[in-house]
Amino acid sequence: MLLSFSLIGIILSVILLYFNARKNTSVIYLGIFFFSISLYAFYQYVLLYSKSVFFVSLFLFNIAINCSPLYIIGPMLYWYIRSVLTDNSRLKQKDIWHLLPMIIFFIAAIPHAFVPWYEKVEVARKVVEDAGFMEVYRATLLARIFSPALEYLTRPILVLAYTLWSSGLFINYLIKKKVSLVLSKQHFMKKWLFLFLGFLLILELSQILLIIKAFEMHFSELFFTLNVIRILSIAGLIGLLISPFFFPAILYGLPQVPEPDRSFTSEDGGRKFLNRYEKKHLFHFESNYLGSIGQKTDVCMKEFKPYLQPDFNLTQLSVQTRVPVHHLSYFFREVKKQSFTDYRNEWRIKHAKKLIREGLAEELTLEAIGKLSGFSSRNNFRTTFEKFEGVSPSDFMTHKN
Repeated sequence: MLLSFSLIGIILSVILLYFNARKNTSVIYLGIFFFSISLYAFYQYVLLYSKSVFFVSLFLFNIAINCSPLYIIGPMLYWYIRSVLTDNSRLKQKDIWHLLPMIIFFIAAIPHAFVPWYEKVEVARKVVEDAGFMEVYRATLLARIFSPALEYLTRPILVLAYTLWSSGLFINYLIKKKVSLVLSKQHFMKKWLFLFLGFLLILELSQILLIIKAFEMHFSELFFTLNVIRILSIAGLIGLLISPFFFPAILYGLPQVPEPDRSFTSEDGGRKFLNRYEKKHLFHFESNYLGSIGQKTDVCMKEFKPYLQPDFNLTQLSVQTRVPVHHLSYFFREVKKQSFTDYRNEWRIKHAKKLIREGLAEELTLEAIGKLSGFSSRNNFRTTFEKFEGVSPSDFMTHKN
């Protein structure tokens, strides 16, 4: 059963990374999280149920390679929850400290990876014959400082601490009702995070109880018989691994409809409220969120002309339209089939043509026209103009009539 679960988890992590790596960076953390959980399940299967001396020898002694990633489960969980609630998946410089437990365990386990093969086989044979041998076997240098029980407990306890920490962030978000572009009117996200953290909490608590009980009684009496703790552990693992399949938006990174907002933010921080006609035609897209993104970006560009700023970028468009950056990226890439740069430059060229038609080119140079249209340099203006119009700005001015 553990083998099947580990394979499901690996498939799940591949799906998450394949469909979301370019669209939503935060889901990369989730994919690595599920891969690490699956690795942990496979590790338990090999040691307890495989009955293979070869694989036990390989995993038990190469623990530095096989189990160090288990200490990244907690950080990946925390980074995912934090990025979802803040709509910011960037790591901070201080986040490197979250990797410290993994580094310590890796260093402590390296010497055991170089144990002669015949010694590995001998220990593995004892583990296969009696899983209780793991109660006394010291797998890393840390075992010289801590008891085997405490060493085994560090992994689930660390993940439990991160689970409680992440749950605290989520609960704090719900209590304070913070405005989030990600969770606004996306009730599926709240349900998903609730189930995700709930199943993980069940899994980690049951794992801690299993390890504690395992060192109080014989391993086989606990791990090879059906009991309440094992049932809870299995239920937590099953729920954790299958829950994403009930949320296609999580699995495949599909954008969801946020809370409709009837206003835009102008450059000076002011608010502009849409009229009845605009409200009707702009926010009647609950079933077609991608269409509403196109409407909002066009209205924003027309009303506020942010493209006239030379440094105008996708992040600033996100602020003014109140649409998450990764939703805008998805819209331009998958729906509009156009880069944001080309979209912005289209508006700039339209503005430049308008100025030329109004006769402003007779008073100003073409370079000045370009700068008034948002271009940072004359060459950039000329190259972009030729790309969209097929002629240079000077030729267009000559034949404008």
